[in-house]
Amino acid sequence: MTTLLRATWTRFRTNLRDPLIRRNVAFYMGGKLLGLTLLLLVMYWFIPGAVHAASHGTVVAPEINAVNTVWTLVAAFLVFCMQVGFVMLEAGFARSRESVNILVEGIADTCICGILFWAWGFAFMFEPGTPWIGTQGFFLNGLPTTYMSTGIPLLAFWVFQFAFADTASTITSGAMIGRCGFWGDIVYSIGVTGFIYPIIGHWSWGPDGWLAALNFKDFAGSTVVHSIGGAISLAGALALGPRLGRVFKRDGGGPPPAHDLIIGAIGGLILWFGWYGFNPGSTLSALDTVGIGRVSFNTTLAACSGGLAALFYSYIRSKNKSWDLGLTVNGFLGGLVAITCPCYWVDPVGAFFIGIVAAVVVILGLDLLEYLRIDDPIGAVPVHLFAGIWGTLSLGLFATGAFGAPTPTGADTSAVVRGLFYGGGVSQLGTQALGSFGTVLATLAISLVMMYALKYVGILRVSKAGELEGLDLHEHGAVAYPEYALMGLVPSLTGHDSSEEVAASPVLAED
Repeated sequence: MTTLLRATWTRFRTNLRDPLIRRNVAFYMGGKLLGLTLLLLVMYWFIPGAVHAASHGTVVAPEINAVNTVWTLVAAFLVFCMQVGFVMLEAGFARSRESVNILVEGIADTCICGILFWAWGFAFMFEPGTPWIGTQGFFLNGLPTTYMSTGIPLLAFWVFQFAFADTASTITSGAMIGRCGFWGDIVYSIGVTGFIYPIIGHWSWGPDGWLAALNFKDFAGSTVVHSIGGAISLAGALALGPRLGRVFKRDGGGPPPAHDLIIGAIGGLILWFGWYGFNPGSTLSALDTVGIGRVSFNTTLAACSGGLAALFYSYIRSKNKSWDLGLTVNGFLGGLVAITCPCYWVDPVGAFFIGIVAAVVVILGLDLLEYLRIDDPIGAVPVHLFAGIWGTLSLGLFATGAFGAPTPTGADTSAVVRGLFYGGGVSQLGTQALGSFGTVLATLAISLVMMYALKYVGILRVSKAGELEGLDLHEHGAVAYPEYALMGLVPSLTGHDSSEEVAASPVLAED
């Protein structure tokens, strides 16, 4: 054995002195080390992070909660159905010659929102970065499989929040109906869903947003969704100016009549139905059963009290004592917008009065716009902006102090929310006012710059000839009611001037 070891050592020393052998060994060992290094890098990059975490005794993401995931996705589908309600409401309350335009805009806005919210909108809004904007997770890359501690898969949470972003975009078009060019709509939709909504929304709903850090509360989006959408609508209406021939009440006129109140009212009711995904779904937890029931009840009661308040208010103030369908629909929509912020933290009494005040706010807001000669064909600004502000402030008044926050496994009452009327003082009310007005003013300022820039380059408003022809024909080459052409009421399709027939028809004159 000793002889063998001595011979091996002698051979090793002899080979070590040979430069050719030293070079071959260096190449061989270097190649092995390089290959091992590349293998370790591939393993580090491509083996899921959860495996590395498990080896260190830690967990990167919580276990997926199947019940909460299904609940959130069903709510997302309900919120997305609100797009049907929006286009029906807008088309019904507008004139028939812009119905196709409203439908195409709604579909285009939805598609634009989906792409941009995947590319960077979600990252701007829901990922950490700064108190003003998220800075990671673009194209959803590098994010955990579940969103934070919700136990909901990231992609499912994205679908839910995409439906909310789409709502904010659709709200914007309501005050711009009848005179906005389609190229202008495409560009401002990119601005809304790609930048304005997610960046300003991060302030309240981002994990490190500056308003969230101040304890600003907006459960389902009276400010984040509705006030932002309403403020952009106001900016668009101001930049566009009124429709041709629009005569306001102070000048002896009034809003043009809706072309189909049936479609408009059905659209409003579909929106009400979709709100049961909007508000209860924002718990993100099917296991918070008491909270879901309370939110659903409060949503219903605020809509009912808002609808009735608007119905009776419209009757009292009308000269011929008529029950106004349009104001009633906008009344219950205002109640729904207002209860969206405080729905988790108020009781039925609070929800009842929040809805009533919201209806009054909407009607007075319509009167204010009419007085200021701001043309808002469907009342998007009063319903979403004014009622959204009221709903956000109402939390600081009506929060009972009995409810905390939903969690993946139920309600957490370790930290409750209490308003002024329930002994909470003005602290929460002041925070709500700061969050609401700060969000609205920032949104309005940025939106005015965007809208007037589009107006300056000439793509925001259609030409006078195009507006007179009607956006359906001018922008899309189609009409929603082709039977009008058979009656000789659409010159572009019949080849003759139908102005006399249109003027002679009290029903179709405004079309």
